[in-house]
Amino acid sequence: MRFGEKLRKLRKDSHLTQAELAKRAGLGLKTITNYEKGTTYPQDRRVYSVLAEILGTSADYLHNENDDFISMAGKEFGYRGRIGAEKLVGELTGLFAGGEMAEEDMDELMLAIQEAYVDAKRRNKKYAPKKYQQQP
Repeated sequence: MRFGEKLRKLRKDSHLTQAELAKRAGLGLKTITNYEKGTTYPQDRRVYSVLAEILGTSADYLHNENDDFISMAGKEFGYRGRIGAEKLVGELTGLFAGGEMAEEDMDELMLAIQEAYVDAKRRNKKYAPKKYQQQP
């Protein structure tokens, strides 16, 4: 689940409108709308913390999409797929540790690489467990 989907679900579970959440967080209504649509992400990491506090969750939960990727890889490609996904996320996180790239750009690159990983696993059926191979 992506940030915008998590934000929308938590907001609705808290019985808040977008306008109410925006006011409490000190953000504009259009900002919250764009977050939920997935067209933008917070540029300042502190925004995750503010939203998390209002919605009763952790900033890591709102920001971390890697857990969903690892879980999906395990379900679709088995144990080896999950291990491969964990390794990929770990190596990419280390690569980004230098802080030379904007957070939003890092997130986009991470998602693109994750999608490429899944595409490669699906195309390379001989290494996928038989029960996870797609039937013709």
